[in-house]
Amino acid sequence: MLASRAVAEPLIVPSAEGREPRPVLGYVMVMTAATLWAVNGTVSKVILTTGLSSLRLAQIRSTGAFVLLALALAVTRPEALRIRRGELPYFILFGAGGLALVQWFYFLAIHRLPIGIALLIQYIAPVLVALWARYVLHEPVRRRIWLALLLALTGLALVVEIWSGVSLNAAGVAASLGAAGSYALYILLAERRIGERDPISLVCLGFLFASILWAVIRPWWGFPGHLVGEDVSLHGHLSSLHLPVWSLMAWMILLGTIAPFGLLVAALRHITATRAGIVAMLEPVAGALVAWAWLGESLGGVQLIGAAIVLGAIFLAQSAR
Repeated sequence: MLASRAVAEPLIVPSAEGREPRPVLGYVMVMTAATLWAVNGTVSKVILTTGLSSLRLAQIRSTGAFVLLALALAVTRPEALRIRRGELPYFILFGAGGLALVQWFYFLAIHRLPIGIALLIQYIAPVLVALWARYVLHEPVRRRIWLALLLALTGLALVVEIWSGVSLNAAGVAASLGAAGSYALYILLAERRIGERDPISLVCLGFLFASILWAVIRPWWGFPGHLVGEDVSLHGHLSSLHLPVWSLMAWMILLGTIAPFGLLVAALRHITATRAGIVAMLEPVAGALVAWAWLGESLGGVQLIGAAIVLGAIFLAQSAR
């Protein structure tokens, strides 16, 4: 089912097994995914301090996720790994254009911008989804959805205190905009196929083509393997703790990639792409909380007001029947 129609109807994408959508479950899935991504932002930034490039980090994330998911499916449901001929163009676009690029652009952005600013720009994506539905596919988008998007972006601007005089790096802004476009593409493509495939095989095969793309661009034989076994400080309040880089990479792959991407795709069986995008705006709010608890970054009254506005926007989107 097309995402445009998803904006107009509250329940659109039944599961392949014919189960009725459960909106509350869908919201919980997206909120959990947003929280895991928020923690993963700090984990990834710690890994990047070792000198590993953004492209290599995206390569590890995609390839590690594909290998683990493929092994699980090979043991439990090997037929789910088959790609029909007609599906090939879809998975190339979904994997290389969506999953691969959204990660790479995000890592490039947080290398050059504060995480909160990078996420604020990236979360223009739900607006792009709504605009695509309204002006490309000519489907109605309810007024409350537009108001919810405006409120969510306003709340995010308060959370990251965008007026505080941060000097924005042009390359970082461009990377964040690229992440926004890739994220919107990922959500729209995932919703289109979720009625035909289960979330695990959909994400797994997407990561297959993301992995192929990175292997072509940056072959594995040049990978700086010596970095994997090194210890790195966790910085901030945890600076006295050191962990091997491979353990942080394992967290990034399992809880920072497989779990949240799978949760978001599964949630599209229960809520629309536009609503999923709005709820995922919890990520910058959760990211600010993680930065406060882990890195000791300040969290003032204005930021708390911004977080409350984002939550209000999510409830408003849910009420747009």
